[in-house]
Amino acid sequence: MRIIYSNSGMTLSYAGQWASTIHLYVVITVRDECASRLPAACKSKQVSHIVGRVVAMADERPDSEIVTQFLLNTCRLRPRLTQLAVWAAAICAHIETLHPNDDVEAARIPLTTGSVAEFYIEPMLPHIGDIDVMHYCSTELAIPRGHPPPTQLPAEFSDGVKVLEIVNSHFPGYVYLKLRYLLTYCTDDEKYNNVECDEEGYAIDSARPIECNAQTYHGPAAINVYEYGGPLALRGDAVFCVRCLSWPTQAADWPTRHRNHDWPDSATVDRDVDNGCDVVRVAHRQCKEHEWMGKHQWRLSFSRAEIVLINSWIPVQQIVYHMLRVFMKKEQLTDSANTTGTKTSNYHINTLMLWACELKPKSWWTERLNLVKICAKLLHTLSVWLNDRRCQHYFINNCNLIDNTLSVEKVGSELMSIDETYLSSWFVENYIRKCAELCPDVDTDMNLQNCITTIVNWRFASSLHDEWHAYHLALSFIAANASQYSLRLRSLTY
Repeated sequence: MRIIYSNSGMTLSYAGQWASTIHLYVVITVRDECASRLPAACKSKQVSHIVGRVVAMADERPDSEIVTQFLLNTCRLRPRLTQLAVWAAAICAHIETLHPNDDVEAARIPLTTGSVAEFYIEPMLPHIGDIDVMHYCSTELAIPRGHPPPTQLPAEFSDGVKVLEIVNSHFPGYVYLKLRYLLTYCTDDEKYNNVECDEEGYAIDSARPIECNAQTYHGPAAINVYEYGGPLALRGDAVFCVRCLSWPTQAADWPTRHRNHDWPDSATVDRDVDNGCDVVRVAHRQCKEHEWMGKHQWRLSFSRAEIVLINSWIPVQQIVYHMLRVFMKKEQLTDSANTTGTKTSNYHINTLMLWACELKPKSWWTERLNLVKICAKLLHTLSVWLNDRRCQHYFINNCNLIDNTLSVEKVGSELMSIDETYLSSWFVENYIRKCAELCPDVDTDMNLQNCITTIVNWRFASSLHDEWHAYHLALSFIAANASQYSLRLRSLTY
């Protein structure tokens, strides 16, 4: 079984041999805006019928091929309006209405991050449990050490801005923020003038006491459960940060390092560098209990760059990323609030995928396509990293994401024992059958092949219904936000 992406990006071709005497060839033409993405983006009833017949004929395929075809047929392109996108917009609009206690003119500028921003595919099995939002204050700006203060800033910044200089700590990727300049906007010159601060203090997270009226905290995230009437509720993780408009010197080598397979391409690299980074208030694991460092240490965040990079992946890479995250979470191999330090995190999976996309040629992902085999190989790579206690940060060369305080040897051993056969059976039992529970047309007496056919057909037919639900959810959120919060013009843009 293989997938061939046409050079024009306008067709997806399937060619394969399901059984010894059956040869099938299907070409699915997708809409212009869905070029070079997944066949599920095509909502033609005829295509749905063809795919259903193809799946039904797959009795003799191995489980890995069944899982591969199932995911390719049910991971559709995310439509422009989804329920999760509506939730994210509502949370951003809420955060934008908040102000620091000492400055009612200061605005909070939110950015949707995490899975909602990273995935352009929409798997059938829900894979997003919360909405991640970063937000920075319009009166604060970070600059790399030694950089001159800016004279021009984006429009969202206030007329008065504190400039904090990024100072390295003894842990790569972790820094301190030292107050260096005060900027004041001059309307006559249409630029910012600066004065050097006489007293250079180090910044702490002054936003936390009012951070979205948080119910609890996990790391730098303020966790809230947002409710908009009725049974609708979703967890939102809001992380306060300080905006840095420049690419950090700690990652200076990343834009120019040699890449054999032209990913990311130069345009994507330039876009990431132009976006700069953010700094979030969280200390290194070994410094959290230190009286001074635990309060003053910050971490560089490359969330903006990661969103751009992950959205540049081909669909197969996004599906593999989804599969890895589902498997690791279901098997409880990633950290929860109660197991911090004994397991891996989603950021290790993120880093694994970024390195694989850069180091592997496109043919490694697409030729003789087998999603399960790709996942098994990547899990073995992660196992080696864990056993060697070495996971190099994707952007910062001298930063190891597995320090001596992490006890991950057990997870490494478990991952090394996983092979394609086990992983195939796992996805049949824990993924396909879970999807069957979401499909009202599935009969409990159906065999696996008939079950898959029914799921795929229902998935194709339900896309407009899902968008209709998202539209009505948006209407209810607009009404709720308008009645609960004092919305400003910026709030209406999310």
